[in-house]
Amino acid sequence: MSRAAAIKDGYTSGARRLATRSVTGLARTRVTPNALTATGVLLCGLASLVVIFENHGEKLYYWAGATVFVVGSILDILDGALARAGGKTTEFGAFLDSTTDRVSEGFMLTAIAFVLARHHHPVFVAVAMAAVAGSFLVSYTRAKAEALGLRGDVGIGSRAERVVVITAGLVFAPWGVLPWALVVLSATAWITVCQRVLHVRRQLIAGGR
Repeated sequence: MSRAAAIKDGYTSGARRLATRSVTGLARTRVTPNALTATGVLLCGLASLVVIFENHGEKLYYWAGATVFVVGSILDILDGALARAGGKTTEFGAFLDSTTDRVSEGFMLTAIAFVLARHHHPVFVAVAMAAVAGSFLVSYTRAKAEALGLRGDVGIGSRAERVVVITAGLVFAPWGVLPWALVVLSATAWITVCQRVLHVRRQLIAGGR
């Protein structure tokens, strides 16, 4: 395992343990994982609407949007932990969780593209569209690999990393960082897609298929 992969596995495992501890008490309530999933995607949708109004006050609306987006994304992470901790895992819940992750990102990246178009940055609007396609393909390649019985969760640009990049871009948007955060997001997403394609190919060759 490479050093980068070891670091990624380390903080991913740590985040999962923290999430599991966070929902221990919640697992004893009547709150369902699907309720957390729905709340998370609604908050991310609200965050995207807040960002659209940045022309009325950059710091206020960008920072408010970033805050709501982080809360919604955290709920999207905790729903899986709640399902595992409370023994409430279902196939539909896993399907719904995966689907709403894409919707949440799509909402925010669409809002960011709208803002960039308003400020006459057509090149970065195209970059935002490339980021949308890349982030969707990151998830698709993993799902397709797992459908084949293979591992497809490798790469540098998974869901957690994309949330961090988007949030950082929003926080520092008043200082012109947002377009470049999209460049980073798009590049890491497409690199991850290539990493996963190659990883699946290696597994198939090793398995003699």
